Amino acid sequence: MNRKVIYILASTMLLGTLILTGCGAKKEAAAVQKAPPSWYLNPPKSTASTLYAIGEGEDRDEALKNALNMMASTLSVSISSQYDSKKVVQEGLVNTHQSTVVSSTQSDLKKIRISSYELMESHKLGFNNYTVLIRSDKQKLFDSLKYEMEQKFALVDSRIESLTLHNALQRLNGYRKIKDEIKDVPDTIVVMNVLNSSYSGREYLHRMERINSSYEKLLSSISVEIECNGDSKVLEAPIREGFSAKGVEIKNSKGSMHFRVAVDSNVKEASSYGFTLARYAIDISVKDYKGSVVASSKLNIIGSSAQGYDVAKEDAAIKLDEMIKKDGIDKITGLGI
Repeated sequence: MNRKVIYILASTMLLGTLILTGCGAKKEAAAVQKAPPSWYLNPPKSTASTLYAIGEGEDRDEALKNALNMMASTLSVSISSQYDSKKVVQEGLVNTHQSTVVSSTQSDLKKIRISSYELMESHKLGFNNYTVLIRSDKQKLFDSLKYEMEQKFALVDSRIESLTLHNALQRLNGYRKIKDEIKDVPDTIVVMNVLNSSYSGREYLHRMERINSSYEKLLSSISVEIECNGDSKVLEAPIREGFSAKGVEIKNSKGSMHFRVAVDSNVKEASSYGFTLARYAIDISVKDYKGSVVASSKLNIIGSSAQGYDVAKEDAAIKLDEMIKKDGIDKITGLGI
């Protein structure tokens, strides 16, 4: 085969390759430049009986979560969420088009779980950018929230009944956990009222009041006495203040509602870069009227001073006071009050 024939064949193959490559590029560009769906550009509006919401995210799960948050926010309910400005990017080989589709908003809101909904549409807008459309029937949503409320308080009643088997501090801790778990009930009632204007939820608000009242009454009946060994005497004041801030009475007493807080410290003197150090290893135990340990904790605190060992120990007490004010006496002592 001569050089001329070889040249012609090579040129023909190269031309074919370029044509195929060009077609593939056009197809890729067309695929990337595919327009967003109509429901995304013009989402359906909520009606008297149905709620609609659109959400975006890096994947479908995140988009769904944001859609549920958006749906909850349309009910005038506080829900913890933060929406950033999101963009649709349609990239081609020639140009890039961007359009902002969701304005930047921020909210510090409380969580309301929407469990009754239908995923209507799902679409990939671009790289790591998904959107979904969901809807929820208002009556079904109301029924689901009402059922969840009934189940929640049935469990609460059962737990309160079981608390009678425990000591006062354990009961107090149990009430505290229950109070924390039902703190969003008023927000849920707001949702339910929006869905059904005749619903007030007064029964559950009264039950919340009774639980709060039981907690406060129990707390006011508990007393503690604080015992500190020689090295711990300087730590007594911040511990006393911590209990007082919680509403716990400090006194010497007896009975099932009285507890003894024992503070035992081992402190060592040291020095570093011209400072005197007081290294505290602190053991705290809380005992009931029978002498049984109901809570305990261990702390390590280092006080420092350029004015001597006694001032370094006072600095350790200041640091303990700061810890109590930040974390609470319950965490410092191991109690759940």
